[in-house]
Amino acid sequence: MKKFILFILTFMNLYAATTSVEELTWPQGDTFLTFLERHNIPLSIYYNLSGEDKELASELSAGTKFQILRDTNDNISQILIPISNEIQIHVFKDFNDDYSLDFIPIVYENENFILNVEINDSPYREIKRATNDEALANSFNKAFSGSMNFKTLQKGDRLAIVYERKKRLGRYIGEPNIKVAMIETRGKKNYIYKFNDVFYNANGKEVENFLLTRPIPNARISSRFNPKRFHPVLKRYRAHLGTDYAAPRGTKIYAAGDGVVSFVGTKGGYGKTVTIQHSSGYMTLYAHVNGYAKGIKKGKKVKKGQLIAYVGSTGLSTGPHLHFGLYKNGNAINPESIVKITKSELSKSKKIEFNKLKESLNSQIQASFQNHTNKAPLEEIANITEI
Repeated sequence: MKKFILFILTFMNLYAATTSVEELTWPQGDTFLTFLERHNIPLSIYYNLSGEDKELASELSAGTKFQILRDTNDNISQILIPISNEIQIHVFKDFNDDYSLDFIPIVYENENFILNVEINDSPYREIKRATNDEALANSFNKAFSGSMNFKTLQKGDRLAIVYERKKRLGRYIGEPNIKVAMIETRGKKNYIYKFNDVFYNANGKEVENFLLTRPIPNARISSRFNPKRFHPVLKRYRAHLGTDYAAPRGTKIYAAGDGVVSFVGTKGGYGKTVTIQHSSGYMTLYAHVNGYAKGIKKGKKVKKGQLIAYVGSTGLSTGPHLHFGLYKNGNAINPESIVKITKSELSKSKKIEFNKLKESLNSQIQASFQNHTNKAPLEEIANITEI
């Protein structure tokens, strides 16, 4: 507790010496090392990291919004670079005026919304018009894709969504978390519920339409996805933004889904890596591989189950295994929430839990039909934020 209080006081003092925060976008092809070198920050703060933390620094992706904080002399005092929706790299000057690095949680607030609109156009356009939230409109369409034909909609039908948004520095970040969505078709209400990161219909049957298979069938999971955890011994935050599969060197790795190879090569602490771009904004990453299958190169179309690489321990791996990452629109998500072997219904105990959640969410949807006012559309946020 004392260390935590000291950290907070230090953080506040550092901010007190800051005049403004400049928001930038992480450039295509930049590594953390090239970034440090360009800003004359000692490379030792990277080289002194543990292998696990160096691997985590490899998660930086083009297009990420990050902040550089400058002092009254226009010198860099802090840098905050998100590597997921939960954790960020924090470069700062310590009490000795030397640069240090740590991984800290992203401070954000959760905002809950309920949207209820009449449909006189497509659901996508109605949601976009009411909220100015394109990500919400896309997520709604994706949730019902494959289980609902929007062509049967009639003017005057309605849709309703109970969802959650994360907000950081005045900006909504990541994907909206849809808890329940309802759409009428010819007066009949159709519901989809989020339960344990997967969508189910009112009967508790899974309706997820984008399914991946395991890249190594029957492999043992040696490390699971964990976006933010506090290490009780090290007294610091760590994260693991993927699923590790233990397997001998040379074990065949297969594409988890249909897509196009978007990267083949070395990626920081991940060593030899393959990434595949899939539909609906999904991307999969296969790291620490020993080598690539014949013909695997950027731009190559691959099918689910196609051989793409072989297990290795390249990069900062301590032994042969596959690090498998899954991303939705650039944000790391839990592969185990999407990777399925077969679709299944909920177990009896889970069904009871699901029904309790469903009852609570249904009451919120029903309440939105009575004297409900939708929140104002999202606003654009400037790129310079005063502290």
